[in-house]
Amino acid sequence: MLRAACFRARHKQQCGHSGSVPHHFALNASINFAMTTNRRSFIRQASTLLGAYALHPSRNEAFPNLTTALDSQYLGPDEDAEFWRRIRLEYAISPGLINLNNGGVSPTPRVTLDALDHFNRLSSEAPSYYMWRTLDNNREPLRENLAQLAGVDPETLALNRNATESLNTIIFGLHLKAGDEIVLSKYDYPNMINAWKQRAQRDGVKLVWVDLDLPSENEEVLAEAYISKFTDKTRLVHVTHLINWCGQIMPVARIADAAHQRNIEVLADAAHSFALLNYKIPDLHCDYFGTSLHKWLCAPYGTGLMWIKKEKIGQIYPLLSNDKPDSDQIRKFESLGTRSFPTEMATGYSLDLHNLIGSQRKQKRMHFLKNYWMEQVQEVKGIRFFTSMDPQWGCAIGTFGIEGKKPGEISEKLLNNYKIHAVGIEWEKIAGVRVTPNVYTQEYELDKLVKAIKEIAAA
Repeated sequence: MLRAACFRARHKQQCGHSGSVPHHFALNASINFAMTTNRRSFIRQASTLLGAYALHPSRNEAFPNLTTALDSQYLGPDEDAEFWRRIRLEYAISPGLINLNNGGVSPTPRVTLDALDHFNRLSSEAPSYYMWRTLDNNREPLRENLAQLAGVDPETLALNRNATESLNTIIFGLHLKAGDEIVLSKYDYPNMINAWKQRAQRDGVKLVWVDLDLPSENEEVLAEAYISKFTDKTRLVHVTHLINWCGQIMPVARIADAAHQRNIEVLADAAHSFALLNYKIPDLHCDYFGTSLHKWLCAPYGTGLMWIKKEKIGQIYPLLSNDKPDSDQIRKFESLGTRSFPTEMATGYSLDLHNLIGSQRKQKRMHFLKNYWMEQVQEVKGIRFFTSMDPQWGCAIGTFGIEGKKPGEISEKLLNNYKIHAVGIEWEKIAGVRVTPNVYTQEYELDKLVKAIKEIAAA
C-alpha cells in the first residue's frame, strides 16, 4: 500500500516528474527500497503518505512472477501448472519439508513478510508516533477491502486477532440468562466449546449437544441433527462452517433459516472456510460470524475479523472494556490497547494476492489437490476417509486413517521417514491424519504423500 507511493514520491522529487498515485490498498514488490541508504528520507515521506491513504502500484510491479500467468487463459485447477508454479514462487517454502498442515496456520507470502518487516521498522523509529498517528489511521482502508471480499458493510466488520477472539467476544457478549439453551456440536473447535462451558458454569445456560456421523453428503441429515434440538428455550445455535478435524462443510444457511423461523440466532465459526470457499458472509444467513485471517488468507499470524449483523451490534458487549459498550458502533470491539499495527497493515498484502488468484479459482484448486491424493490411495487396504470427495461437502482438508495404526504413529512416520508434515487427529469418532495442502503445493509433493501412505499401510 505504501511502498510504490514512497518510491514514486522520491523519484518525482529527484527527477522533477509530476503525477498522481492510485488510491488502493495492496502491495508492491519494491519494499526493499525502505532499506536503501537514503532511509531517513524514505521514512519521512512514508509517514506523510501513510497518514493520507493506503496505496499500491500496477499489477505488473506488484507480482512480477504472476504477470504472464494471469494474462494467459485459465485452463482449470488440474491443467494450469505454470500459473500455480508461479504462485509457489510467492512463498518462501522450506526445501527440506513438505508442509501439509496448512489447516492449522498458513505461511505468509514473501511480499507480506517484507511489508511486515517494513512496518515494524517504521514503528520502531518512534513507536507512539508512527503506530498511533500513522498506521492506526490506515485500518479503515483494510476494513473496506476485507468487507468487499466478505460482501458486507464495512461498518459491520471488526478487526481483531483470530477466530477465538472473534467468537469469544460474541459468546461472552450475548445477553443470556439461566435456562437459555445453546445448540452446538461436539465437533466444534475446543476454544469455542470451552467458552460455552464457561457461560454454562457462570450463568447457568444449558448446552444442548449435537452428534454427527462424518463424513456426510446428506444435507437433510446434517441440518436435522441441529434442528431436532431446537426448543422454545433455544436462544442460539453455534455452527462450524468447515469442521477443522476433517474438512466437512456444513449447511449453515439451511440450519440458519430453520433457526430464524423459531426466533433463534445463529453464530457461524468460519475459521477454516473464509478465503478458502467462494462465498460471501450473507450467503450463510447467520447473525454473527468470526474467522482467522492467518489461515487461508495467509495474513500475518494473529489476525482475524468479526462480523455482526448491523441491528445486533448494540446487543453485544465487547470482550474488552469500552466507554460505550451498548453502542451500535462496530469499532467498540477494537479497544485492544497496544496491538500489532504492522501485522494489520501487512494483511492487505496477503489480501491482494488472494484477490489476484480469485476465490473461485482458489477453491477449485484446493478441492482438486485434496482429491488428487485421496483418489490415488482409496484402494489401499485398511484405509478410511473422514472427508468427502464431493466439492459441496469438502475442499482442501482431507483426513484419513489406516486400520491398525494410530494417527500419531502415521504422522510421525510421515515426518521422520518422508519429511512430510501433517497432523494426527483423535477427536470424538475421528481417528486419522489431517492432510491440508495450500495454493503453493505442487502435485509432485502429493505424489510423495501417496507413495508414503502406500508404504506405511503395507508395512
